[in-house]
Amino acid sequence: MDMIINQGGLVHCIYNETIDLTQLGTPVINRGSHVEPVADGQWTADLSPVNGPLLGPFSHRSVALAAEREWLNQHWLLSSP
Repeated sequence: MDMIINQGGLVHCIYNETIDLTQLGTPVINRGSHVEPVADGQWTADLSPVNGPLLGPFSHRSVALAAEREWLNQHWLLSSP
């Protein structure tokens, strides 16, 4: 898990269960995207919660999830204050 810690001690990361974030304090968790099926059985990753694009469609949910993580790492996490 990549974590960005600013000079004030605020931690930004893309949530997963690798680290118990409560050990760092009380976490504030916000949705970064919505990975959802579309009518034809494919999947999209809607990154509008972080002012991002709609990615896809993808043939598999796992591919949509990987694209979601990649976009969040490149465009949201690295630009977090």
